[in-house]
Amino acid sequence: MTAGLPPPTENQAYCTVSALESGHDLNLPLPIFLDNAAPGSSISAPSLSFLLRHSKSDKKFVFDLGIRKDLENSPLSVQNLVKRISPPTVPQDVSESLARGGLRPADIDTVCISHCHWDHVGDTRPFINAEFVVGAASATLFQPGYPEDPDSEFASDLLPAGRTRFLEFDEQSVSLGPFPHALDFYGDGSLYIVNAAGHLPGHVLVIARTAPDAWILLGGDSAHHWNLITGESQIAEGRPGFAGGCAHLDKKAAKLNIQRIQEFWKLPRTRVIIAHDEPWYKEHKGTSAFWPGHIESK
Repeated sequence: MTAGLPPPTENQAYCTVSALESGHDLNLPLPIFLDNAAPGSSISAPSLSFLLRHSKSDKKFVFDLGIRKDLENSPLSVQNLVKRISPPTVPQDVSESLARGGLRPADIDTVCISHCHWDHVGDTRPFINAEFVVGAASATLFQPGYPEDPDSEFASDLLPAGRTRFLEFDEQSVSLGPFPHALDFYGDGSLYIVNAAGHLPGHVLVIARTAPDAWILLGGDSAHHWNLITGESQIAEGRPGFAGGCAHLDKKAAKLNIQRIQEFWKLPRTRVIIAHDEPWYKEHKGTSAFWPGHIESK
């Protein structure tokens, strides 16, 4: 039986969550991700980012930075990958999306990156005042990074020195519904960073309270397609060249993480959005779900 989510306290704090445009037209070949995908099938997906604002302190927290406009300044392995696929479209990066609602990157207090793949890290340089937060295992990706290792896809200067916190899910973590390891980020039950191992070392997701008794899960790359969450498909073995033969480094951990998302989604007043959420993006593109508007609580 799945444990419930924590009930609200008196004057419970919560977060207002807004989607941010941060690149789309990302070509995802479905046989890499779904075990029952038709050969040659693909989707054109967004790479979503999110702004979360604390209801009491007005602290500003950004989850993921999407795709950077100047991909030519990415590591060479990323540039070569983009040349092999249909290049994504980035009419607005996260900095420009924030500006549409009157915010600057310098106004952001925290940037949490779900994982360090190129389509989630954006351009970190404008966020000059933010603390960066990543899962602790992300550090292994930069030993060394690019250009010290010319084949690495992870730039060694991606995470600002002295302003990056590598989260350990140890004795400080708490259980949150079906997830055994979560960190209560503000200490008031409004926002949790959750260990979501499987896809890449250090992968995390975010669960935020959007009203005293309503919740949203922002899943990063826990799943790349909604069929994995509905159970219509399972994780594919994928094409040769992907670690472990699929899109996740640890398929067993990724499968368990998806099962926990499924359990969360069954709980009352919960919403799930993944980073490459094609159906959600099609429905909400250009609506008030994007900053300076916000996503309504379910």
